[in-house]
Amino acid sequence: MKITRAGDTPSAPGPADYFTGTVRVDRLFQAEEPGRAGGAHVTFEPGARTAWHTHPAGQTLIVTFGRGRVQREGGPVEEIRQGDVVWFPAGEKHWHGASPDTAMSHIAIQESLDGAAVTWLEQVSDADYGA
Repeated sequence: MKITRAGDTPSAPGPADYFTGTVRVDRLFQAEEPGRAGGAHVTFEPGARTAWHTHPAGQTLIVTFGRGRVQREGGPVEEIRQGDVVWFPAGEKHWHGASPDTAMSHIAIQESLDGAAVTWLEQVSDADYGA
């Protein structure tokens, strides 16, 4: 058994290479071998968002606060709210973030395959975000 105490892991800013706007990442867990799952609580200030990206084993988001936006490649921008759960299948290109005027937080859970949990791609344009 392993207990990770709240507040033991420092918060980190979302790197500018992977996020637009102000984002805070609080790592929650990373499974030890042979486990592959990891999770973080991510907080997006209004207008902040991820870059386009994919996950080799998919990703689950659990919205814990506010209103946000998500989009998969080729699909419409959709609103998400506290309590919503979003699933992106393995390899699906997508992004997620806050709404333009409301912050949003979610728990993000994904699994690593061959040592990687995410492949980061290009930034989301203002035009795509506002669509």
